[in-house]
Amino acid sequence: MEERLQKILSAHGLCSRRTAETWLAAGRVTVNGRPAAVGDKADPDRDDIRVDGKPIKGLDRRTYLLLNKPRGYVTTLSDEKGRKTVADLVKDCGARVWPVGRLDLDSEGLLILTDDGELTQRLLHPSHEVEKEYLVWVKGDIPTALPVLRGPMELDGVPLSPARVERAGEGILSVTIHEGRNRQVRRMCAQAGLQVTRLRRVREGALTLGELKPGRWRRLGPEEVALLERLPRDL
Repeated sequence: MEERLQKILSAHGLCSRRTAETWLAAGRVTVNGRPAAVGDKADPDRDDIRVDGKPIKGLDRRTYLLLNKPRGYVTTLSDEKGRKTVADLVKDCGARVWPVGRLDLDSEGLLILTDDGELTQRLLHPSHEVEKEYLVWVKGDIPTALPVLRGPMELDGVPLSPARVERAGEGILSVTIHEGRNRQVRRMCAQAGLQVTRLRRVREGALTLGELKPGRWRRLGPEEVALLERLPRDL
């Protein structure tokens, strides 16, 4: 199936779509021996697509990392304010990877990074309802807040899917959602009258944080990657 070359190059983990546009404009990309332009389409299974004369199938690589993001890092590859980024923590992994989803500056825990563009889109697509579990340290009247958190809630006038909320210790809640709206868990707790003092993501889908120390990362094993690959592809 034909797709725009920017999407193909990104899905192969070679660059971002924006960078792909600059490569195309510079004449670095060819399709079946002819220079390609921004907006051109090709079929990666049928056409000979090359960057600087090298077939993209030979350049293709896939890297899957699980990072325990500490507080104080932004979930971007670069930051105009000069803040520390998750890219700083994985710069020695040997590949250009990007974060799948976000954890805000003050949040911590499980973050997937990869150079697999197709998988990134599937993990983030709301129709797949990938569960994300958080441990949330809170202050306030928890017994009163629980029915609110478990009931119908809205953010910015948009209804949320029901969350699964359980006690996980003294002043600690386990909150499981599958949407990932901006600062969703913190805003839900605020609506329920709770103040969040700490938030850590401990699970995404079938992947768990385990004993990985803050600031450290590891490569996902073949079985873990296979769990991610089981997500449907028909967006």
